[in-house]
Amino acid sequence: SRSFVDHRKVRVVGGQGGGGGHSFYSEPRKIFGGPDGGNGGDGGHVILKADQQMKSLSSVLPFYKGFHGERGGSKNCYGANGAYVYVKVPVGTLVKEDGKVVADLTQHGEEYVAAYGGAGGKGNAFFLSNENRAPTLFTPGEPGQERVLHLELKTTAHAGLVGFPNAGKSSLLRAISNAKPAVAAYPFTTLNPHVGIVRYQDYEQVAVADIPGLIKGAHQNKGLGMAFLRHIERCRFLLYVVDLSVSQPWIQLQDLKYELEQYKKGLSERPCVVIGNKIDLAQSRINLPLLKEQIDDRVIALSALTGDNLEELFLHLRELYDTYVKTEQSRGQSPLKW
Repeated sequence: SRSFVDHRKVRVVGGQGGGGGHSFYSEPRKIFGGPDGGNGGDGGHVILKADQQMKSLSSVLPFYKGFHGERGGSKNCYGANGAYVYVKVPVGTLVKEDGKVVADLTQHGEEYVAAYGGAGGKGNAFFLSNENRAPTLFTPGEPGQERVLHLELKTTAHAGLVGFPNAGKSSLLRAISNAKPAVAAYPFTTLNPHVGIVRYQDYEQVAVADIPGLIKGAHQNKGLGMAFLRHIERCRFLLYVVDLSVSQPWIQLQDLKYELEQYKKGLSERPCVVIGNKIDLAQSRINLPLLKEQIDDRVIALSALTGDNLEELFLHLRELYDTYVKTEQSRGQSPLKW
């Protein structure tokens, strides 16, 4: 699979407008026919367009330029306008200029004009007046707008898997969906967010994002820090993955919630479920009742490795998804579909 790219710097330039035409009407036995140079065409825009099928910014090039307008012709013919250049970006792309957000493309088909094309020039017929019956003046087309934009992708998934490195998030995603993130016995195996799709019998699909491991101090940009906290922002509900085989697993949960809260207020209050992973290990079975005593959230104990108790997670995930769909519909908004 192509590597997941979640930020890009793009230079965009609108097309140049066409120059005005410069000509005089000529026909046999008709002298002094007067000016008939038409106006030039406008330059083409560069337009960013959100597309559901794009999942990463990897195919976005560093430079785009709109097509030029054509110059005006004789017999008052206008020049043709330059064609627009469309750049496909994934749904969930933020467009920034000098650190300020100028657009947020969250819907399929949404467009944002990144650079406007220049206006076409005026032909000499435009300058005809009572004072000047044979103008030779015509103007060139204007240059297109030029900007440097930063595109950022926030993965839009329904559920985000949040946990410390090596808690087993990727193994869990492999077990419940068709995604195949790399799994290994060392921390930070996952460096890019993966999105897996969990399919149900009634053809509903829930997208689960495997977000790379957070560590203490991630909100201060330690480890992989901020780069991944922004992916969690878009997730509608969170799945905290806790390694049950470590002593006092509830401390992991407190640390995770603290990190999320420090990054953005209200993030740790999202609907969530705690997943106690690695229940196939002996130590985990001792820690499980202790964890349940310590926290109020629902705990689902499972093993991503052996597949124990995944069914309970499937059902609960669907409950969370259905509640999300209902709340969105009651607000009059359309829920995110994959």
